[in-house]
Amino acid sequence: MKKKHCFDGTHLTLEERKIIQTGISNRSTKAAIAKTIGKDPTTVAKEIRNHRLFKPRNLKRCPVNCKKLKICRNGCKVKCSDFEELTCNFRDRSPGACNKCPKNYSCPLDKYFYSAFKAHEEYSYDLVDARIGINLTTGQRDRLADVIVPLIRQGQSVYQILSSHPEISLSEKTIYNYIAAGVFKDFGIDDFSLKEKISRKQFKNKYKQRKEPANYDNHRYSDYLDFLGDNPGIPTVQMDTLYNSLSGPYIQTFLFEKSSVIFGFVHQDKTSDSMAESFDILQDRLGNDLFRFLFNFILTDRGVEFQKHRLFEYNRKTGEARLNIFYCDPMQSYQKAHIENNHNYLRDIIPNNVSLDALTNLDLELAFSHINSTPRESLNGRTPYEVFEFFYSKDILDLLHIKQIDRDDIVLKPYLLNLPKK
Repeated sequence: MKKKHCFDGTHLTLEERKIIQTGISNRSTKAAIAKTIGKDPTTVAKEIRNHRLFKPRNLKRCPVNCKKLKICRNGCKVKCSDFEELTCNFRDRSPGACNKCPKNYSCPLDKYFYSAFKAHEEYSYDLVDARIGINLTTGQRDRLADVIVPLIRQGQSVYQILSSHPEISLSEKTIYNYIAAGVFKDFGIDDFSLKEKISRKQFKNKYKQRKEPANYDNHRYSDYLDFLGDNPGIPTVQMDTLYNSLSGPYIQTFLFEKSSVIFGFVHQDKTSDSMAESFDILQDRLGNDLFRFLFNFILTDRGVEFQKHRLFEYNRKTGEARLNIFYCDPMQSYQKAHIENNHNYLRDIIPNNVSLDALTNLDLELAFSHINSTPRESLNGRTPYEVFEFFYSKDILDLLHIKQIDRDDIVLKPYLLNLPKK
C-alpha cells in the first residue's frame, strides 16, 4: 500500500503564489507545482482557477472559436449545429493559464493569465470581507422579512417556512443566526420569538453586500477609444442606473449617443445578474443581428451592478458573444456625459422625493416616450425620436416600446406618473 501524503492546511502565502506563477510560465503541471510548495494538487488547481484573469479574444478577428473554422461553409459568424469548440490543453487542463505561452499573439482563443500579486490581493480582500457585516442589502432584508415574520408569528419554525418557500436561498442555520443577531428586530422578531432562545452578540445595523474584485483589463475607457477608432461606424450605447433609495428599486437606463434616444427598465436588485437580464430581453425582442448592430458597444461606469462583464458580453443561454462593454475611468462621469445630461429630463418626471416602489416598466415606457418626443436644441429642434427614425426605423422604436407623443401633449412633470412621495 502506498504511503498517503500529508499536506499542511495553511493558506497560500505570496511567496508560494509566486512559485505557482513561475511554474505556469515554465509550463509545469499542477502536480509538479504542488509538490514544489508542499500542497495538495487540488489546492493549486483551485488557486489558479479562482484567481486567473480572463482576457477575451479579438471578436472582430475570431467571432466564433470553432474547430471547423477552415472548412465551415456557414461563414462561422454564429454558432451552428456543427459547432465544436476549439480547446487548449495548456489553458483548460494543466497548468491552467497562458502565462508566457509562445502562441499568445497568434492564438485565436480566449485567454487566462495568473498573477501572484493580484491573486494574493484578491485573497487578502476576501479574507477580511468574509468577516464584515451581514451579506444582505436592506432591500433584501425587507423582502425576506415580508415572508418569514408573519409565519414566525403564526408559530411556524424556520424549517417549516423554508420548506414552503423554496425561493429563499438561505440555509436554516443562516436564518437562525440572523434572527439571533437581531437582523429582524425592527420587525418585532428576535431570538425570544423562537421556541428555543440562543444568546448571541447583537447585530449592529451594519448591512454590506459582499463585493467581488472587479477586473477591468481590456474594458477600460482607453480600450473603448481604441475600439471606437477601429470601428467608427458602429453606434455606442451609454448605460447607467438611477434610484431614490439605496435599497431600491433601481432604474437601468440606456441612451443611443447618435440620436439621444433614452429608455430603461425597472429592477428590484442592484446586481449584475439583474441588469444583464435587460440585455436578454432586448436580444429576444430585436433578434441577434439587429441587437448586435445596435448594442455592439456599451459604455458605463464602474458601479457594482455592472462589474461582471461576462454576464453582459455573452448570452447566458447559448454562451455566444453578443457585445463589448467598457467602463469609464473612476470618478469621471463626463466620459458618458450624454446619459448624465438626459437624466435631467427623467428627474423632471421622477424627482428624488418620490417612492419608486410602485414604478413599473409600463410607467417608464410612458415617461421615456414623452422625453424622446421633446425637441432638443442640440438636434436643431428635432426630437430624439425623429432622429432615430431617420437613421434607423420606426419599427425598432416600436420594438423598444417607445411611442411618439404630439409636441403639444408632452408632459415633463411628476403628475405624468403620479407616483407617491416617500
